[in-house]
Amino acid sequence: MNILFIGDIVGASGRKVVTELLPGLMKKHEIDLVIANGENSAHGKGITKKIYQSLISLGIDVITMGNHTFSKSEILEYMEYLPNMIRPANLIPTEPGKPAIVVDCKGLKVGVFNLCGKVFMDNCSESPFTTMERLLSEYPCDVHFVDIHAEATGEKIAFMRYFKDRLEVVVGTHTHVQTADEMIADGCAYITDAGMCGAYESVLGRDIRETLTRMLTEEKTKYTVADNPGIFCGVKVCIDESTHRAVHIERIQIRPE
Repeated sequence: MNILFIGDIVGASGRKVVTELLPGLMKKHEIDLVIANGENSAHGKGITKKIYQSLISLGIDVITMGNHTFSKSEILEYMEYLPNMIRPANLIPTEPGKPAIVVDCKGLKVGVFNLCGKVFMDNCSESPFTTMERLLSEYPCDVHFVDIHAEATGEKIAFMRYFKDRLEVVVGTHTHVQTADEMIADGCAYITDAGMCGAYESVLGRDIRETLTRMLTEEKTKYTVADNPGIFCGVKVCIDESTHRAVHIERIQIRPE
């Protein structure tokens, strides 16, 4: 089983590069399941119903979120009606939406889970370790795929080390910078951050000039997303269908020409 995970999709530039490259990547890598982080897909913060539907129409099977899940307030009105989207289980508020989803793929039940890190984040109800323990009992499945949306690299690595015998894939998101530490740890595929799909010439997807203005003058600025050609970042994970364990992880990074 081949799973493609798409890193944080940031704004229109990110959506455009995913739209252009996803069909070819699915064919080239013989992808069976596509998971994408969409928490920055609407103008850099949050997601809308229209964008959700457009991403699903591309062939994305599950959309994960992050700390900007509720940045677009209207999401609360229809979140329960978006069947293929999950939100971090330990993100406050904890009630709207689903913390996990189990999908059928090639005869296996694949559980996709979404968590936020607690280090340097102030809107978490509890530790991702505590939350994951609960979710493991609530969502029985053959393959466990976790998007841990966290700031601290150490927290993500520690999470994988603790759960590596019970999880098959742990992918980090949030920092928008793809790390080069992909590994298979005792049958668990891991990378600290999958990177982003968004404007290549930017500051984590944001407009460079505006970001510098804020940093140099401390002036409050808008969250303007850069609109130049996008970079595509993600990972491909191969799962052995007999053992249900990960056997390969491969970074994917495609920069604009």
